[in-house]
Amino acid sequence: MKHHINSPANRQSLTRRQFLSHSGCALLGLGAGTMFLPRGAHAVSPNEKIVIAHVGVGGMGNGHVGWFAGCPNVETAAICDVDETRRLATIEKLKKQRPDTRAVPVADFRRILDRNDIDVISCATPDHWHALVSIMAMQAGKDVYSEKPLSHSFAEGRAMVNASERYGRVFQLGTQIHAGENYHRVVELVRAGVIGKVHTARIWKTGGSTVLAQTQPQEPPATLDWNMWLGPAPWHPYVPQRCHFTFRYFQDYSFGTYADFWCHIADLAFWALEPKGLRKISARGEIMKEGMSDTPKWIDVDYEFDNLKLYWTTTPPDVPGAKERGIGACFEGTKGSLVADYGSRVIYLDGKELNDIPEVQQTIRRSPSHPQNFLSCIKSRALTESHAAYAFNMATPMYLGSISLRLGRPLAWDPAREQFIGDDHANRMLFRPYRAPWFLPT
Repeated sequence: MKHHINSPANRQSLTRRQFLSHSGCALLGLGAGTMFLPRGAHAVSPNEKIVIAHVGVGGMGNGHVGWFAGCPNVETAAICDVDETRRLATIEKLKKQRPDTRAVPVADFRRILDRNDIDVISCATPDHWHALVSIMAMQAGKDVYSEKPLSHSFAEGRAMVNASERYGRVFQLGTQIHAGENYHRVVELVRAGVIGKVHTARIWKTGGSTVLAQTQPQEPPATLDWNMWLGPAPWHPYVPQRCHFTFRYFQDYSFGTYADFWCHIADLAFWALEPKGLRKISARGEIMKEGMSDTPKWIDVDYEFDNLKLYWTTTPPDVPGAKERGIGACFEGTKGSLVADYGSRVIYLDGKELNDIPEVQQTIRRSPSHPQNFLSCIKSRALTESHAAYAFNMATPMYLGSISLRLGRPLAWDPAREQFIGDDHANRMLFRPYRAPWFLPT
């Protein structure tokens, strides 16, 4: 039995168990682990190739494969997916990009965790798998690049942060837009006080759950391991709408457009403002009643922080510059306001509309790209642009807003204790118990 050698944290025994073009250049027993010496247990030397395995290869997963395969210092060791059709198709696609690839198809991600030649796990599974794949990979000494949202529940997000710190792992949340020039510049302008002290922020994304026609349960395709696809989620007979892309419209696996897009636009507000002391959450909305989906048709949430009022809405707010943007953020300050989306911004100041204030200097180092930032941090062991603690802090209001909507009442939050105040029912909803034999490592 081998041991980790790089740090006290890594010497501990293992517990039991859209923006693709911008970002160019995933067997332990069930919840059980053994100790071994992965390459990823130490910093990769500057001249050493990084070896990656991809878990989940749908649309975003194939994006991951392409980004990292485009980096000459990265080798792909495995393509893992519970759908044989997807993993084999991705292997063939990878061969066209990298004819020399030796990547192998794998059905069960646990069978790549004990490979000591693999440094990195890229995770682009449905939301309900993000935490387990990431935590088990970090326990196994792998660094992790995982798609958004961070996790399915608050407790899972907290466990991911703890694992990253305990095992000394580099983690990057797949908020690729974070690396964009526009986001960097908006943050600089807001922090420079161009619009004065910001007291209110509004973030939004239009659209809600899709109407999915009622369908009778059926046998899953022979190429799909449906039981493994469900994993820790509650058992449900197979229907095509619950799988692959439209999984996000079922609460068992996600929370619709709200969960899907929250981090992309909340990221801008949290980066620029660093709100502290979330105290109150009040959600209003409507759960889809037509068809099969059960995520919000629309959801609006009011948040009160110690130093900020933050609002999420499904429709653009009634402020200058918002109407024409399907996704956006508005910062309201004592001198003016600023509205932005992924690639553009407008400053409303002294009765003028401006795109920039040239006098405000660049203060934030530009990103080489989100995946490249991750690869650099694997070698340096520095924090990534969207590291686990930052991602969890930014995702927390989304988790709590979903609970407020489901309960149909406002909630009071204690940020120090990370608990709702005087509400046992709400506190129980911070974690959705796993289906046996899966459990959340803590």
